[in-house]
Amino acid sequence: MARIDDSTIERAADYLWTAGRVLEQRRFAHLFGPAPDPAGVLAALDAYRTPDGGWAYGLEPDVRGPAAQPLAAGAAARILAEAGALDGPRGTELCDWASTLTTGRGGVPAVLPSLRDYPHPPFLPIADDPPAELLSTGQIAAPLLRSGLRHPWLTGAEAFCRHAIETIGTTHPYEVITAVGFLDAAPDRAWAAEQAARLGEAVREQRLVLLDPAHPERVRLAPGYAPGEFHLPHDYAPHPDSLARAWFTDTELERGLDHLAARRLPDGGWPINWARWSAATENEARPGVTLSALLTLRAYD
Repeated sequence: MARIDDSTIERAADYLWTAGRVLEQRRFAHLFGPAPDPAGVLAALDAYRTPDGGWAYGLEPDVRGPAAQPLAAGAAARILAEAGALDGPRGTELCDWASTLTTGRGGVPAVLPSLRDYPHPPFLPIADDPPAELLSTGQIAAPLLRSGLRHPWLTGAEAFCRHAIETIGTTHPYEVITAVGFLDAAPDRAWAAEQAARLGEAVREQRLVLLDPAHPERVRLAPGYAPGEFHLPHDYAPHPDSLARAWFTDTELERGLDHLAARRLPDGGWPINWARWSAATENEARPGVTLSALLTLRAYD
């Protein structure tokens, strides 16, 4: 039986038209409506732009306030990719903005000290001199690499991400998911396949994936993660072409997809699984989580 059908999409549409931000409503219309509408997505995304060329205002729901942050830029990069708008001026502007924040190592921090003045979750540490991180740099670089854009910042960011991935040891799911996204986009396919195989072994050895939803006790939750903040095979491989798909058997993957389909709530949307530090941010995050669930289910069905 299909895990996603017209009824699933209609229920999700009811939820998004009721509770979604304009941005997620525009994304849904573009991705699942009768006619793609990238212009509508871009118009909604532009509302989150800052005067310095970045993105803020809760584009990434856990990152609040008017100060542009790299994690918000990562969210913008994914949405620009959905709209097919990264291989032109918008992609160049994103690289230009990231260039202003780049450390000597070639990457960008996750969040900047400017976030300290605004509401932020306890699991998002803010440093006075934040280091570059794979989590933020990879989220920006991967969609840009996939688009084929050429830019000096991207050259340095690619080198930073390669080194960061090669030196991953004890890790956590969000870092691995970012690494896989970069590996799926990396031009050097032989290197990407080699690193993906190594990461897949680490994910199993470090018990970072819930292979059987009936046995959550078999997973090791990373420090700072909320109870129940599990990651399943499809979280690492959100589409069947991902290098991470080879990490899991058909049975493991299908158990996870069944679990994903079953997590849909009565209102037609999907819940978040990370720490709920604010009711408002949870309500703003759920529409994006719902779109991600629909895209994953559609990719595999």
